[in-house]
Amino acid sequence: MNHDATILLFVLLWAIGILPITGAAALWYGRWAERRAAAAGQLGAVLACVVGFFVALAGLTRAVEGHIVLPWRTPAGELALGLDPLSSFFLLPLFLLCGLAAIYAGGYFKTWGGRNPGRFWFFYNALVASMALVILARNGVLFLVAWEIMSLASFFLVVMDDTASSREAGWIYLVATHLGAAFLIALFALLGRAEGSQDFATWRAGGAAGLLFTLALLGFGAKVGFFPLHVWLPEAHPAAPSPVSAVMSGVLIKTGIYGLVRMLLILGEVPAWGAWVLLGIGAVSGIPGILFALAQRDLKRLLAYSSGENMGIVALGLGLGLLGLHYQSPAVAALGFAGALLHVLNHALFKGLLFMGAGAVAQATGTRNMEQLGGLLKRMPLTGLAFFAGAAAICALPPLNGFVSEFLIFVASFQALLATGGVALGGLVVVVSLALIGGLALACFTKAFGVVFQGEPRTPAAAGATEAAASLTVPILLLAGLCLALGVGAVHVVRGLVPVVTQLAGTDAALLAATRVPAVLSGLFLVLIAGALAMAWVRRRLLAARSVRETVTWDCGYAAPAPSMQYTGASFVQPLTHGAQAILQAQSRQQDPVGIFPAAVSRTAEVPDVARRVFFDPLFRWVGAGLGWFRWVQEGRVHFYVLYIVVALLALLGWALWS
Repeated sequence: MNHDATILLFVLLWAIGILPITGAAALWYGRWAERRAAAAGQLGAVLACVVGFFVALAGLTRAVEGHIVLPWRTPAGELALGLDPLSSFFLLPLFLLCGLAAIYAGGYFKTWGGRNPGRFWFFYNALVASMALVILARNGVLFLVAWEIMSLASFFLVVMDDTASSREAGWIYLVATHLGAAFLIALFALLGRAEGSQDFATWRAGGAAGLLFTLALLGFGAKVGFFPLHVWLPEAHPAAPSPVSAVMSGVLIKTGIYGLVRMLLILGEVPAWGAWVLLGIGAVSGIPGILFALAQRDLKRLLAYSSGENMGIVALGLGLGLLGLHYQSPAVAALGFAGALLHVLNHALFKGLLFMGAGAVAQATGTRNMEQLGGLLKRMPLTGLAFFAGAAAICALPPLNGFVSEFLIFVASFQALLATGGVALGGLVVVVSLALIGGLALACFTKAFGVVFQGEPRTPAAAGATEAAASLTVPILLLAGLCLALGVGAVHVVRGLVPVVTQLAGTDAALLAATRVPAVLSGLFLVLIAGALAMAWVRRRLLAARSVRETVTWDCGYAAPAPSMQYTGASFVQPLTHGAQAILQAQSRQQDPVGIFPAAVSRTAEVPDVARRVFFDPLFRWVGAGLGWFRWVQEGRVHFYVLYIVVALLALLGWALWS
């Protein structure tokens, strides 16, 4: 037993214990003392996240590894908790983003509008605590209990506004998450069958590694949002309050990545086709994901589809790492895993930033429709600057953090291309996929930032927008600063990943050698920043003695240009979306001009989710119609329900005696 690990685990349990206690206090205060409820819930969340973050950081830097078993026993094992570099790494973005989102929520919900603040903080704190328990759990039953609490807590946060759209989004999310949980139950049942225990330490794959990997991919992939299991992402993220959207996209979907990586460690050697499946999922999730993001008008819906695209990038890195292990290429394995894990951290930072920025915009203008915005950079300069940093980071532009993680995956793929056989083909798949994703992401977020923050206001609501409160802007600016810091400090960040990559790849030699790459990047980034600052200083000096005047840009020959004449988001990306019509299958309606002086001209376009329209909606209708035949079971009489219970118990007893 590692003494350091034991201490850190007990401190983590203390921090996690704060969350349900303060959440329950907030719920109790919520009905009659709104301010006390908000203060109790927020204080508990921030305190727990601060303690948890520093404990996780200590666990990662010291490469602590150990576990504890508490007296309470689960039916198929013990209440086992563990801490190792992998758990410590995933706890870092969890506590960091959840803490900042809790601060942000204090300003976002400054007026609750009849909503119960206690209810929000109760479920928010339960969500944070359950996600931490998922990462610490070393027993299958405990893992599934924490997983279910996490799913239910996030469901109640999604439907918090209690509108028709939020209820539909919550229902879709609940179905998707329980579909994934069904595969996880089957996975854990098979893993625990041999030893009769649900403790992770006793699990062995045996000869069924391929089947178990498939179940893990389906179960955890539903939470991650891999295509075509992504249908809940564009529904739940826009429906949830913005701090919840930031946590769900930045952290909650990463619990699926964590579970998948943990299963890779437990299963040991995964068949070679598993690596190819991950590469295929990465390409299929990444490219259509960013294409659907391009076609959105709702800013949060655009960000939701982009989450699927970024999880595709993570899958590409993991697939490349597995391919390197299979073909005994340690450099490819180490760099692939390092790039994937670093992108998990980076995505939590810049996607949390972008969702919070979108929430600040929605609060200031009352809309998320990008076509009704514009000119917000002059009215919300801090939010606009931070959003620009997040957009540049998600597009993998230097000197920000997104560039470093994607560059590591590129380096891994180039290493693979230098080899022969299957690993070279895998490298080619990754290079082509990342190049397409990167180009489309640049177009997507140029559209998002340009249409929302640049140009002139398209509506009076946009024209009247003002900067968000400090409680909203401070977390956003901190995340923007971290995006820059992780980019400039790439060499230190990559070295910090060595314990985790060693767990996955079995060697750290290749990664240590590769730290020359981020060291060079850090130097180049510093030179780039210094050059930009020098140019700004020279420009200021040159203009100091001159008069500077402002005038309109080219106005297409119009004597009185209006904001409605600006490029719309749809027109900006039309060449790309039109070229991808076979994938997007957009449905448009338009009214053409008639006569010399047409009275009205209009065009509307909708891009329904293909996976939902083709597969999930028909499936739900079929299941609903099938279950309708069993409505006769609901008699409404208590003695019938007692009879059902007796019959079920007799059937279970008979099955137990027969087996």
